[in-house]
Amino acid sequence: MADRKIIKFEIVTPERTVFKQEVFQVTVPTQSGEITVLPDHIPLVSILKPGVLEIKTVDQETEIISVSGGFIEVLRDKIVILADTAERAQELDENIIAEARRRAEVSKEEAMSQDNYDLSAVAAKLEIEVARERALHKWRKLKNIK
Repeated sequence: MADRKIIKFEIVTPERTVFKQEVFQVTVPTQSGEITVLPDHIPLVSILKPGVLEIKTVDQETEIISVSGGFIEVLRDKIVILADTAERAQELDENIIAEARRRAEVSKEEAMSQDNYDLSAVAAKLEIEVARERALHKWRKLKNIK
């Protein structure tokens, strides 16, 4: 494993640095689709959509992180994600997610009952909660937690 290439990686939100470590690969949800970034990837900048990040660390661990959107910048030796929000899956609370999702669905129903409704903001909130829920379920499956 010593000859396996690594890349510096960090996720930063306006509140904190969520993750900063050397990794083997990162899979991220972009507006153009899901991409996996490995060392020596071509440089790029892309917009993230709400979804699940999967990170393979040099310690042979898989980290699961939920993001609500933001940007990814890939440089020759470093990946930086500037996220609106990002939460490690083990930090997520299923009850809080379920309540937030319920509120988003109620907001959707209320918006649809109006004559001229705009579902984009409500749909965005719902998409974020679904991403958080998927991250938690993926992490639990990975760790064999029921």
